[in-house]
Amino acid sequence: MARQDRSALIVGASRGLGLGLVKALLARGWDVTATARGSAPELEGLAPVAPAIERVDIDDDAAVAGLRDRLAGRSFDVVFIVAGVATDAHVPVPEIDRAVALRVYETNALSPIRAAETLAPLVAPGGLVALMSSVLGSVGANESGGWESYRASKAALNTLTRSFELRHRADPFGMVLMHPGWVRTEMGGADADIDVATSTEGMADVLERQLGRKGCVYLDYRGETLPW
Repeated sequence: MARQDRSALIVGASRGLGLGLVKALLARGWDVTATARGSAPELEGLAPVAPAIERVDIDDDAAVAGLRDRLAGRSFDVVFIVAGVATDAHVPVPEIDRAVALRVYETNALSPIRAAETLAPLVAPGGLVALMSSVLGSVGANESGGWESYRASKAALNTLTRSFELRHRADPFGMVLMHPGWVRTEMGGADADIDVATSTEGMADVLERQLGRKGCVYLDYRGETLPW
């Protein structure tokens, strides 16, 4: 088995891409701590190597601060904030319930940046803060429309991450905004292009290549740069 000489904190790992990332990194010998909001049978049942599991709701600032305090004294090569929602993504913005749209923005843009700010002290020198974005957050690549509230939330996440990186430019870690591809998950649907393993193995490759690099990059799971 590979040496466990790298470590990751995966925030939002109960299922889908978060769970897939945990599996991919464990298989590479990483020491992984994973979070879930509540019961997470698939995460809890991983074997023969299992992650440490913490409970946290990314929309709860006090809970995220509590996570940081519980992990005080540890450091992680990667802190990857995966959590996100696509509630009523197909409803155009003029028709979507305002409260729903605001919750999507909160969970996809505001909460990840606030969590990144809170958890940044846990990132090891030369490490990375990674956030799950999407090609749908690219303003330049939007030539088809649709998924309006979701697109806007991810575009906001991209903008806030650029600002976060500027505020933390003197700190010894880099930033990765990651597009996982169109993946066959509950959110991506059965007709998506790739499976979870293909996406998460690719993202793990990207993370390993980016370690030690500063700045903020917007990449897909193959390591290709996306237009802002």
